[in-house]
Amino acid sequence: MQQRRFLQVDVFGSEPYQGNPVAVVVDGEGLDADEMQHFAAWTNLSETTFLLPPTDPAADYRVRIFTPGTELPFAGHPTLGSAHAWRGTGGVPATPGRIVQECGVGLVELRETDGLWSFAAPALRRYERPDDATLARAAAGMGLAVEDVVDASWLDNGPPWLALRLRSAEDVLAVRPQYEQLGELHVGVVAAPGTDGTAVEVRAFGTDFREDPVTGSLNAGLATWLTETGVLAAPYVAAQGTALGRAGRVHVTAVDGQFWVGGRTTTAIAGTVAL
Repeated sequence: MQQRRFLQVDVFGSEPYQGNPVAVVVDGEGLDADEMQHFAAWTNLSETTFLLPPTDPAADYRVRIFTPGTELPFAGHPTLGSAHAWRGTGGVPATPGRIVQECGVGLVELRETDGLWSFAAPALRRYERPDDATLARAAAGMGLAVEDVVDASWLDNGPPWLALRLRSAEDVLAVRPQYEQLGELHVGVVAAPGTDGTAVEVRAFGTDFREDPVTGSLNAGLATWLTETGVLAAPYVAAQGTALGRAGRVHVTAVDGQFWVGGRTTTAIAGTVAL
């Protein structure tokens, strides 16, 4: 074991400690996948990341992202929290004002503007309406009838989200998930407008993590779906975490057809861990 630099970062909070925490092991080199997975299970956060030297010369750093049960090719709030941690512990990007992260889906560009970190939303790997049986199972897993769902779509950009659009923010906040019916599904629910003047209200569920406080990957997929179906136009701000007593705010902008998904990041804990 050795002492490795460690940060726990609050991501997407409207103010500190109102968003979603991510654990970041800054000095991840030398750890194998089993050791990383074991530590991620111990932190018991939705995600834990490990920063490593890049293997692609176009990247500033490489990150591996773990839930308590598995490794992910990409996730949004860990991407923002990892960039915050890398920069805050002395990382210097090759190009000023632009960071390039290497992860399981390839290269992801990040930028910081007016105190907000944002990532360029990865392309959707699956983007289609679910079949009737899957939609029925997802609705039942949310404690809903199929008739309660206005629209639905797969939004897979690493995590395989299945998104359900409901009629109102009140309906989103009233969802009571039936996790035993979800199986392997990761389900997001959304409605416009959101609470407190936001454009949409969002929640995210999965058997392996229950409810995620604020979810960058889901919001990245929702940006494509909701704008292409005419529900929203960028820029906009999404609310998430309301049902958990959080005040997550996800800022979505669009530049030349590219969606950027961002929020505030705050170092909550800084120190070392023995790994």
